[in-house]
This record gives sequence, structure tokens and C-alpha cells, in this order.
Amino acid sequence: MIIPDNYLTTIVLIVYLCAFLVQGFYLFFFYMRVAMFRQEAGTAKPEPISVIICARDEASHLEKFLPQVLTQDYPDYEVIVVNDCSEDRTGEVLEQLAGRYPHLRVTTIKKDEKFRHGKKLALAIGIKAAKHDLLLLTDADCVPVSKYWTRDIQKHFGKETDFVLGYGGYFSGKGWLNLHIRMDTAWIAMHYLGYALAGIPYMGVGRNLAYRKKIFFENRGFASHTHLESGDDDLFVNAHARKNNTRVEIAPTAHTRSVPAGSLKEWLIQKQRHITTGSRYRKATRWLLGGEWFSRILFYAGFITLLFIYEPWYIPLSVFVLRWLMQLIVFKIVMRRLNENNLLLYSLFYDAVQPFLNMLLFLAARVKARKSKWK
Repeated sequence: MIIPDNYLTTIVLIVYLCAFLVQGFYLFFFYMRVAMFRQEAGTAKPEPISVIICARDEASHLEKFLPQVLTQDYPDYEVIVVNDCSEDRTGEVLEQLAGRYPHLRVTTIKKDEKFRHGKKLALAIGIKAAKHDLLLLTDADCVPVSKYWTRDIQKHFGKETDFVLGYGGYFSGKGWLNLHIRMDTAWIAMHYLGYALAGIPYMGVGRNLAYRKKIFFENRGFASHTHLESGDDDLFVNAHARKNNTRVEIAPTAHTRSVPAGSLKEWLIQKQRHITTGSRYRKATRWLLGGEWFSRILFYAGFITLLFIYEPWYIPLSVFVLRWLMQLIVFKIVMRRLNENNLLLYSLFYDAVQPFLNMLLFLAARVKARKSKWK
């Protein structure tokens, strides 16, 4: 059966307009919440809190960043660093810092050639060693942007709060890769923060994430996904964070900054590892995230097709420009809230290529997993 050209054009136009409406829904229902979010004052009384950091061969980063974690403006907190089989000066640096800061505690995992493990074991050991119920997680190559980071996160832990999601960005630098990494990070944050504000928390980032020790052990920690390289942050949040037990903190003083990947290969490996955890999210979350991704592909595909087959051509172009303008307005406010600069124009390019790049990375990860399983 041959479909007449006018019917085909109508079908493509309907798909294009439906994709536009779906994209508008995500833009205004989820992302606008981050742009318009009024930060809660927080009513929880100061409670003791344990900051947990896992480090493997991170001597230079610990020497540079850990003092800013150890000098937070907070009345009662400890910092636990898990020295995970380091072979550099990590142990020496931690010993020197422990002599200056009595609230720094160090736990060391000795290397065993017969037993290989990932970050989850180190993190679980750090959590078990924590004296306090409130846990604040970050990485060895991360630094809080202010001395109020701990205070800003902790203030949301009321009786019903089990999770507080923060923003962890990357240091600004030169080059396309740095721009792309920062844009990707801000984009992901706009998603998980927007979903959480809509009552559908589905992930957090280990660079700036807090939860209760109680909920960790009541749910057997990372037991359901110990075999996966990643997921210590997003899969744990996805499994146990809900509307009533999750809060968001995006005040500028509550951000952290991290050292970005130094090469494209390093970033692609990190990205590929993180993408594979998405298939283990709750079904409703997968449908929502997939709906945004699929509608964006249809939107761009429909736009390109209509430019060649639809008259007058300026109608599909007008719809395309309208979406870009709405998106730029929302993105500009969100980037300001996240204290990210020089990303606005790049966001237009990123918006077009990101779904296709993620699809390629996901397929590559699946092929790699099948080969590993076969071997």
C-alpha cells in the first residue's frame, strides 16, 4: 500500500506537533520547578552528621580539598575518609591531616590481589564506621564551595526526611570537553532536581548527597546491585527516595565542585558506566525519562523532514524556534540557580546531540556487557 504524499505530510506534521507538546510538558512541569524553586528555610535542629569520602590514590586532591571539608561552620560533625587500597601518598596525607583535625577519622582497606572490589564496598565500610545517623557523601576530588555546605544540607533533615539531594558541578576550564561535561552535569541535575520537586525523586549524585544511616541498613545497603560498577548513588536513591521523605537543596552555598575528566576517553568510560544503571530504575521513572528522550528525537526528526516536504516551510520552523526560545528562557534561569556560566548557547547544540549520543553509549555498553558475559 502506497501512502499519498499529502497523508504522509499530515502524519509527520501531527507527530512533530505532538512531540512539541510533550517537550513543552517536560519543560514547564519539571524543569521550570528548578528555575522557580524557592529554597526552603529548613526547620530541623542541628544534629551531628558524618561526612563520608572514599579515596583511592587521591593524595593530591585530598591535600588540596579535604581541609575545606574539615573546616565547615558546623557545631558537631565528623569526616570519615576510607583509604581504599591506595598506592600513592594518600595514607601519608591523611595521617598529616588527622594530626591537625581531630574530627577526621580514617579507615583503610588493604589491597588483596585475590579479592577485587569497587566503590560500594568502601562506601559501605565508611557508613558502618559512621557514629551519626545523618550521612553526607562527597568524593575525594570534590570541594564544597562554602563553609556552610554541611549546615545547608543538614537543615532539611526533619523527622520524615531520609534524603537530601544537592548539586555537584564541575570546575570551569578551557576547551570543548570541559564545556560539554559541565553542560551534561547541569542537564542531568535539572532532570533529577525537577523530578524530585515534582514528587518523583529518582536519583542523586554521590558528589553531594545526604541520607540517613538507618535507611541504608534497613534496606540492606547496595545488596541488590553490588555486582554493578556504578549505582551507589542513583540506584540507592531510586529504590528508596519518595515524595514525602526527600528534600532538595540548591542554594549557591550548598554546591560542590569537582575535577572533571581530563580526556574524552575517560569521560566516555564514566558516562557509559552511569548510563547502564538507568535500565534498573523504577518502571515509571524509565517511562518518564524515555518519553522525554523519544519525543526529542521525534521533534528533531519531524522538523528536518518537514523542511523538505511541507509548504509553507516557515510553519515548522516557527514551532522549532518557539521551543528553542522557551527552552533558553528556562535554561538561563536554571543555570543561574546552579551557578553555571557560559553554557546557554551550547545548550542548544547539546539538546540536539545528547539523545543520540546517549543511545550510542547505551548500545556500546550493552555490547560490552554481552561480550564480557560470553567470555
